Amino acid sequence: MGNYFQPEIETASQEQIKEWQSERLVKQVKHVYDNVAMYRERMDEMGVKPEDIKGVEDLHKLPFTTKDDLREQYPYGLLAKPLSECVRIQSTSGTTGRRVVAFYTQHDIDLWDECCARAIVAAGGTNEDVVHVCYGYGLFTGGPGLNGGSHKVGSLTLPMSSGNTERQIQFMTDLGSTILCCTPSYAAYLAESIHERGVKDKIKLKAGIFGAEAWTEEMRHDIEEKLGIKAYDIYGLTEISGPGVSFECSEQTGMHVNEDHFIAEVINPKTGEVLPDGEKGELVFTSITKEAFPLLRYRTRDICILSRKKCSCGRTHVKMTKPLGRSDDMLIVKGVNVFPSQIETVLLNKGYAANYQIIVTRVNNSDNLEVQVEMTPEMFSDSVAEIEKNEKELVGALKAMLGIYADVKLVAPKSITRSEGKAVRVIDKRNLYQS
Repeated sequence: MGNYFQPEIETASQEQIKEWQSERLVKQVKHVYDNVAMYRERMDEMGVKPEDIKGVEDLHKLPFTTKDDLREQYPYGLLAKPLSECVRIQSTSGTTGRRVVAFYTQHDIDLWDECCARAIVAAGGTNEDVVHVCYGYGLFTGGPGLNGGSHKVGSLTLPMSSGNTERQIQFMTDLGSTILCCTPSYAAYLAESIHERGVKDKIKLKAGIFGAEAWTEEMRHDIEEKLGIKAYDIYGLTEISGPGVSFECSEQTGMHVNEDHFIAEVINPKTGEVLPDGEKGELVFTSITKEAFPLLRYRTRDICILSRKKCSCGRTHVKMTKPLGRSDDMLIVKGVNVFPSQIETVLLNKGYAANYQIIVTRVNNSDNLEVQVEMTPEMFSDSVAEIEKNEKELVGALKAMLGIYADVKLVAPKSITRSEGKAVRVIDKRNLYQS
């Protein structure tokens, strides 16, 4: 079972991984304590000195870091290296409050490129491939991350960025793209567009590496079938480096975390207590090799499960499930927890495309959940009675999944705005009504 970019690291023994992690953590804690005032103050308050951290087993003694910390320390508060040693920033596509800015030394970028290269090779990539990157370039980490990974593998890299679908399809057919890297919602849109133009037989794609937004197994199968590829998940966040923190192998039962660079924990989001492998909780990462912007115990807000079950691909690094929702993305409607992914599952099971929008309003102190769903072109020609029947059927299916009533509106094909970055799935208007 080949397909490793760095076999000696990716298939290292548990003992070896733990040894690397302990050694690097001890070094990192000292680096952070000496160079970042926030961490030094927090550790002093907790009565923890760098020499108290002797290995991975002492990780729980360290303070957590949250997104609010990153906003408060903006721009230079968490920098652990002189600016003269930093060569780049990346920034989140944050929609709330101050942006988060992460710094990189050249060494940080080299390691990040290696992590992305592992993901490309796990998806079957070699130096014979044409890697078509239509994640956004610029401040967003998607484009630069997979671009760097593709260079490391030695693949021909097409730095397309997002949008301009005409050009995407032209290059895809003319240059014979074999691996597509983009958000799952854009992959679904490209599949639709290729289908409409009748050029499916001119497309040479074999694999896709999709991340940066939540997507369901149903959506995966849909994209795989329409594009004739195998679709792989990749996970990352700007705060920790970008895509490539973890990635799927051919087994596709979770994503291997690059444990030689990041220590993963799962905690109870309410109490902060570390949970054993196999339990669902909030994912927390510690960067142990980053120089410029190393975070200790960063709370991702992503809910997931870690597993050390032996993997048939031969990789030994711990696996994380796809995020099962976000502790802050979860909508609470009429007291019930609702995740957009649950709604997506229902729609895809019923044969709809993953083009929908969830609108939450509050009328007379009562929450109202409306789901707008695009019809397929076939349905669009149906009679009003037929459309109403389909809406009723979806109302029933959503009630069974969510436990609450949702208003369903079937809308014309292509009437929900397509996004070239992350799809905007939820519009919560309730806070507009609160004074």
